[in-house]
Amino acid sequence: MMPLELLTPEEMARADRAAIASGIPGPALMQAAGAAVARAVRARFRPCRTLVLAGPGNNGGDGYVAARLLEQAGWPVLVAALAPPREGSDAAAAAALWRGPMVPFDASEVARAGLVIDALFGAGLARPLEEPVAQLLRSVHAPLVAVDVPSGLDGATGQALGYAPQAALTITFFRRKPGHLLLPGRDLCGRLELAQIGLPDSVLPGIAPRAFHNQPGLWRLPARRPESHKFSLGHVTVPAGAALTGAARLAAGAARRVGAGLVSLAAPDRASAMLLRSGEPGLMVAEEAPTALLEDERRNVWILGPGLPATPATRALLHQVIAAGRQVVADGGALTAAAGQPEALRGASVLTPHAGEFARVFGPVGEDRVARLREVAARLGAVTVLKGSDTIVAAPDGRVAINDTAPPALATAGSGDVLAGLVAGLLAQGMPPFEAACAGVWLHGAAALRALHGAPPGAPLIPEGMLAEIGAAVASVLPS
Repeated sequence: MMPLELLTPEEMARADRAAIASGIPGPALMQAAGAAVARAVRARFRPCRTLVLAGPGNNGGDGYVAARLLEQAGWPVLVAALAPPREGSDAAAAAALWRGPMVPFDASEVARAGLVIDALFGAGLARPLEEPVAQLLRSVHAPLVAVDVPSGLDGATGQALGYAPQAALTITFFRRKPGHLLLPGRDLCGRLELAQIGLPDSVLPGIAPRAFHNQPGLWRLPARRPESHKFSLGHVTVPAGAALTGAARLAAGAARRVGAGLVSLAAPDRASAMLLRSGEPGLMVAEEAPTALLEDERRNVWILGPGLPATPATRALLHQVIAAGRQVVADGGALTAAAGQPEALRGASVLTPHAGEFARVFGPVGEDRVARLREVAARLGAVTVLKGSDTIVAAPDGRVAINDTAPPALATAGSGDVLAGLVAGLLAQGMPPFEAACAGVWLHGAAALRALHGAPPGAPLIPEGMLAEIGAAVASVLPS
């Protein structure tokens, strides 16, 4: 498995400096990086006319090394330099060792290439590409291999700074960056390879990374012990709305399947209670008012939102449950009920908005979604989950996890209710909010992928299909 830490471009620069300060020569790192690019190219492509687009910095230096090693392996290689490296730099030393042909930096050379290696700019580029450079990259029709990131891609946000080309393969070094997992960067990178080039892991404590790839190594599911019983595994309560009772049932079903000891649906009226009792036998249905249910302190986690209307009454219920000291997963109607009044969510454990709900409550997400989520999580003291194909989980202490297991088929009604139930079920069993949210998000995607197994691309998915696969997804990450 790839390392979980994700380094911003600034953090990666600090890692480089720390490695060099420890006695590892900069030219040795550049040689190793260029060699990794050459190996990856040789492993995936046949020898062909290869054009290396070299920038003036270290990214270009990596490109010069790759060009030299590919030529030594018998490949026909040419280099087109955007600008010469700074005199005395490691990149200048690498360029001086290139004895092969130099060609003009123009579209005619790109048109003749069978493979293009983009070694212009790395992940730290902070401004849009100049138009002549962008125009040249737009003219690439051969497969493109990117060094670190496709030029023009912000390694911190995953956003294209005006324009970034589509790569078939991207090779990055030591640790991935958030932009490798965040959309559209994840797609623009094509196949991503991580190469170790001699930077020691000992540089990481001094950097203290706060962003991570959301994988089981980041969290551990709660273990059932011989002395465990239903009350020690928590009690999740889900108030249901009269109009959309199915949403609460989906959330409750997910909480049960992820291991909560007890799960109750709180019916808004007698007719709804009768309907809810026609569902799964293991789901309890209560008709008492929330005030009465809150007297039972064993009801330690509440899911507020699935199927609830976005009304002042829902906002009042949110306040009541939080004031009672219960852990709350706020979703759907509870989020929308707080539109323009985000302080109403203070005290909740986990917020699970999609982009539209986030905008209604907090305003625009903006291009730097990681920074925006950190801001909201710190402001409200609540773990905040921005749902999507690249779901981001942010903790109040600044930790962030980026998830990449969610298939597009999850864009369907009821999917978010299942996620809320997974997170709540894990909270009920004692997982801390950040870990519960990360695990819930991962299991959500894993269950969806299992439900889609064997289906043709683009096949639809219904939430009930995910419910059936939660147990297998949980089992896949439990110790044998």
